[in-house]
Amino acid sequence: MPPTLLLTRPEDASRRFAAGLAELGLDLLISPVLHIVPVAHDPAPLQAAKGLVFTSVHAVPHGGEGRGRPAICVGPATALAAREAGFSVTEGPGDAARMMPLLDDLGAGWMHPHGAHVARALPVPGVVVYDQLPQGASSAAADLLARPGQVIVPVFSPRSSRLVSDWAQGAKANLYVAAISRAALAEWRAGFAAFRIAQTPDAAGMRSAVAALVREELTYLRRVEAPKGAD
Repeated sequence: MPPTLLLTRPEDASRRFAAGLAELGLDLLISPVLHIVPVAHDPAPLQAAKGLVFTSVHAVPHGGEGRGRPAICVGPATALAAREAGFSVTEGPGDAARMMPLLDDLGAGWMHPHGAHVARALPVPGVVVYDQLPQGASSAAADLLARPGQVIVPVFSPRSSRLVSDWAQGAKANLYVAAISRAALAEWRAGFAAFRIAQTPDAAGMRSAVAALVREELTYLRRVEAPKGAD
């Protein structure tokens, strides 16, 4: 049986991530750990802002019409959403820490619509426009964790790492954790067979971490790639 890639980001983001790992031949199960819900806020300041900083695709619908206004976006998925909304986009490197130089000397009039939980505070006035509410494991994910097998679990933030590891308490599956940062790995509370930390805190780095786990720690790919006649 091939290992299962358990993705816990929202459906669209999970499918984008999995598409870049198709060559590994993993089974895929998506069970989002967070449910995105809008938060009541005054939209007028965002609609009137000179420019917006987007650190999540979920914030883009709350920014108002783009009208060619400038937007600094954390990475490619958010940049695409902002372009489609009519903003003139500067695309960042994929994470909030490395986009900080893009925020130097912006001047007045910029705003940052964001979620209730942020990994890093930015030097731009912010407005909470959505919340990320925890969800329990789906029945399929609970069944997967409760039976023997190899399960690869990417975790994209300290908070999601903590929440997903709560699902995995007492799991019978062998868990292989790909963490976006040391801080995310530090929040993992369950056991694991092996881990990798992404060399860059973005989707590309996480795909490389997953691929390293498969090639270096799991038996499946080595077994599939073994030459004919090999023991």
